[in-house]
Amino acid sequence: MIPTPSQKPHNSSLRPAVQPLLLAFGSGILMGLTPAPANLWILAWVALAPLWVLVVGQEPNQSKLAAVLRYALVWGIGYHGLALSWITGLHPLTWMGVPWMASVMITIACWIIVTLWGAAIAVTWAAGVSLLLRGVHRVRQGKGQSPFWRILIGTALWCAVEAFWSQGILYWTSLSYTQSPHNLLILHLGQLSGESAVTAAIILVNACLAEAWIALNLRNAFRARLLLLAGLVSLISLHLVGWGLYRQPITDDPASSLKVGIIQGNVPTRIKLFEQGERLAIDRYVQGYNKLVDEGVEAVLTPEGSFPWLWVGRANQAQNPFYQAIRSRGVLAWVGTVGVRQSHITQTLFTITGTGEIFSRYDKVKLVPLGEYVPFESVVGGVIGRLSPVGASMLPGDPDQTMDTPFGKAIAGICYESAFSQIFRHQAIAGGQFILTASNNDPYSAAMMAQHHAQDVMRAIETDRWAVRATNTGFSGIVDPQGRTQWISGFRTYEIHAHTIYRRQTQTLYVQWGDWLTPLLLTGAIAGVIGSSVIRP
Repeated sequence: MIPTPSQKPHNSSLRPAVQPLLLAFGSGILMGLTPAPANLWILAWVALAPLWVLVVGQEPNQSKLAAVLRYALVWGIGYHGLALSWITGLHPLTWMGVPWMASVMITIACWIIVTLWGAAIAVTWAAGVSLLLRGVHRVRQGKGQSPFWRILIGTALWCAVEAFWSQGILYWTSLSYTQSPHNLLILHLGQLSGESAVTAAIILVNACLAEAWIALNLRNAFRARLLLLAGLVSLISLHLVGWGLYRQPITDDPASSLKVGIIQGNVPTRIKLFEQGERLAIDRYVQGYNKLVDEGVEAVLTPEGSFPWLWVGRANQAQNPFYQAIRSRGVLAWVGTVGVRQSHITQTLFTITGTGEIFSRYDKVKLVPLGEYVPFESVVGGVIGRLSPVGASMLPGDPDQTMDTPFGKAIAGICYESAFSQIFRHQAIAGGQFILTASNNDPYSAAMMAQHHAQDVMRAIETDRWAVRATNTGFSGIVDPQGRTQWISGFRTYEIHAHTIYRRQTQTLYVQWGDWLTPLLLTGAIAGVIGSSVIRP
């Protein structure tokens, strides 16, 4: 058996010190293999267990917080570093005037930053769990805690940390997305309490396995078998609950149908801002729009940043062929381009009616640091501001905004907002009847695009809505309310597609109540800590 860190070393001093770090890093790598491109989602149900053993399995009165944090850090680096390795697709940035070597350094720096930011989730969790268990251990005069209390505390803290991170500006690799888009049964738990329900399920099973291993090392075979049984029962029962939700039929009213068209322009970012890119964008979007109108669509969706110029109304659109095509054919278009608000530019999805009027707009809320705005611009803007292709910081949209359309309210998201479930939930509460997401996704690899699609699959399930995805370079798609991909485009191809979706007004438990599971778990964990402190041995 592999010893837990609390057991005394019996070989050289180096080997026991390195082994736990290698174990933590290796299990993090396993978790990093769960999303695209590997898609080994089943590994998520065991890949957290080694970290749990390393963090929770130590004797609280002997554990060293620094060691616990190191285990969590290397696990997080393995997971987030591998899962987010697609960010290296930023290189080369020479088209922006950045020297080749500087482009390499910038790309590596971005990879390191997003990896460490994600790894901080595991580090924060490990610190919280370790400190809580140590405190309870002291109060109970050295007596251990029940493994079931530890499971509750650990699960509650991980969900709480992820919920906190999701309120920030950088968020992508929640444990929940490791199951998307393949394990639709477990993803349907998202209808109950959003992504926290899926995350909690993964942690619960891993924790049971880890606690069984800890009990086995303590030579408590009965407890080990009990915990293994609890893990197996949890795994099966949670999937059965998801299956019960998944098998509910989709009852769409034919009167609520809406035939939409998608244009995947495939205009590389490196040429988009220049004359060659402008010509290519105009040709492809005008041609695609006209073909889709000929197919009888009622609306057309274009990707984020389809046109590299301001869309400011009829008076300034005389030379815009796409605008003229809309007015000529009279079919509504949702156009992803640059807008203006409060004298600042915005990343915007406009609703343009068949008469050319701006009916509504959605301004991107979660802007990409450095790409769309410069953090602490007054201090560092002059140094790194030129890394942004827009040349200036964009203004973020109002988190409470909604998007009206002639067909009813839509739920809108731009680019990596797909990872922020609360944005979609807010718009669903406000009456959003279908999802529209517009993304660029260039210059990243197919792995990133598949992960982005996986995020939108989760949002469709959580809100019980049809989702229409238009991306610049792949993978555009149509997702039904059960998370099934009805159509998906290719990688770096120019494509158009027409599809009938349905407007829906149902409200899942998650839409109505939000993430109620995390506060409930935290309340239970607090009660457990207090109970352990009051009821002394």
